[in-house]
Amino acid sequence: MSAIIVENLTFSYPGSYDNIFENTSFQLDTSWKLGLVGRNGRGKTTLCKLLMNQYEYTGKIICNEKFVYFPCKIENKERMTIEILQEVCPSAEDWEFMKEMSSVDLDIEILYKPFDILSNGEQTKILLVALFMNDHQFLLIDEPTNHLDVESRELVSKYLKSKKGYILISHDRMFLDECIDHILTINKSSIEVYYCDFSTWLENFENQQKSEMLQNIRINKDIKKLQEAARKNAEWSNKSEKAKKGAKDKGFVSHKATKLMQKSKNLETRQNRSIEEKSKLLKNYEYDQDLKIYPLEYHSELLVEYKDVSMIYDDNLINSPVSFSLKKGDRVVLNGKNGSGKSSLIKALVNGNIQHRGDIFIASNLIISYIPQDTSFLTGSLTDYAVSKKIDESLFKAILQKMGFTKIHFERNIEEYSEGQKKKVLVAGSLCEKAHIYVWDEPLNYIDMFSRIQIERLINTYQPTMIFIEHDRLFQNTVSTKTINVV
Repeated sequence: MSAIIVENLTFSYPGSYDNIFENTSFQLDTSWKLGLVGRNGRGKTTLCKLLMNQYEYTGKIICNEKFVYFPCKIENKERMTIEILQEVCPSAEDWEFMKEMSSVDLDIEILYKPFDILSNGEQTKILLVALFMNDHQFLLIDEPTNHLDVESRELVSKYLKSKKGYILISHDRMFLDECIDHILTINKSSIEVYYCDFSTWLENFENQQKSEMLQNIRINKDIKKLQEAARKNAEWSNKSEKAKKGAKDKGFVSHKATKLMQKSKNLETRQNRSIEEKSKLLKNYEYDQDLKIYPLEYHSELLVEYKDVSMIYDDNLINSPVSFSLKKGDRVVLNGKNGSGKSSLIKALVNGNIQHRGDIFIASNLIISYIPQDTSFLTGSLTDYAVSKKIDESLFKAILQKMGFTKIHFERNIEEYSEGQKKKVLVAGSLCEKAHIYVWDEPLNYIDMFSRIQIERLINTYQPTMIFIEHDRLFQNTVSTKTINVV
C-alpha cells in the first residue's frame, strides 16, 4: 500500500470568493478503512472529486493509486446486469461475480435482469462488489447507505469490514462504527486525522465539544467586556476632542487633547485586535443552539389507527396486513426491507388516495406535517419555499442556520444545494409547521451526523407525535417508542 499526500491544497468553485479548502495538508495510507465526516457542504464529496483530479486546484495531491468514485456512472441502464458488471470489472469471470455477490446476499438470477429494474439497494450492493473486484484501485465511497434498508446496511458494513483500502463518506454512525479504523474530519477551520474507530472518535469529539463550549462562553464574556471598554474609550476620546473648543489656552488644551486622543486610539486598536484574536478561538464548535418544534395538542388520545392494511400496486398486494395505533406522544417507526410498502403506508395517511385494503382511521381535523423522500421538486430561493409552505421565513432561516447553513447558502437557490442541504430544507420547513402529527419519510438521507444528533435531541425534548421511516439504527433506537415491522 502507498500514501496519499495532500500539501497546501487550496480550492474554490468558479465564481465563488470563498475557499472550500485553503492551504490544507494531511497524509493518509491506502491500507486504511477511512471514514470521512463533516457537516453538509464542508467539502467531503468535493475532496473526493479533487483526489480524482476532476477540478483545478493549487497545491499538491500525490498518490500512485487509481481513485475510483462510488456511485459510478452507468450508461444505458436497460442492459442486463451481467453486461454492466463486465464493463465495470472487465477482468473478472462470471463465477467470481457470483461468489462475491453471495457475501452481500444477492441472488445470482439478478445478473440476468435489466439493471434498471433492480431496487436501489440491489444496485448499490452489486456495484460495490464489482468495484472491489478490480485490482489497483482505491475506492472513494460516497453515501452508500442512503438506499439501503437496515438489513442491507448490516450486510454492506460487514462486507466493507472485510476489505482494505477505501475512503467512506457516511453519516450513519452505527454503520461507520462497524467498518472503519481511521477518521478524517473536516471541521470549521481544520482537517484532522485520527487512528481509531468511530465510537472512540465520537466520545473524544463530544468531550472536546463540551470543553470548547465552556471556552466559548468565557471568550464571549471577554469579548463583550472588551467591546464595552472600547465603546467607553471612544466616548472619552470624543469628550477630549470637544474640550478643545472654547478653551482659553487653546494651544495647551489642543496639545493635551491630541495626546489623550492618540492614547485612546492606541488602546482602542489593542482592544479591537484582542477581540479579533479571541474570536478566532471560536473555531470548531459544531453543536449550535438547540432546535425547536411546535406540536399542537389534540383533544383525544387516539389520532390514527391502521387495521389489517395492505398496500396495492399494479393490482398486487405489496405487504402483509399491518395493524397498529398512533396515540398522543407515540413515535412509531416503520421498519422493513426496501419495496415492502412502508412509504405507501404513510402516503395513504397523508393524501388518502393510495389504493389499499383494510381500514385507516384518521381523527377529524388532524393537522399533519409531511417530509417526503424526494427532494427533486425543490427549486428557487429559501424565501420562495417559505412562502409556498406558509411558514415564518425568519424562523425557517434561523433553524437552517442552527443546522450549519451560512450566509453563502442563504444567497443561493435550493437547486444548487447538496442533497444533505436539500433534506435540511425539508426538515426545517417541517419544524416550522404547527401540527398534531409529524410524518417523515427517510428524513435523514444525506444529512450529517451533527444535525442528526440535534434532531434526536429535539425529538426527545419536545416528544412530538410521529410516524417515520428511517434506516439509521441509532436514530431509531434513540427516538422511537414503537416499532412496526412491515413485510
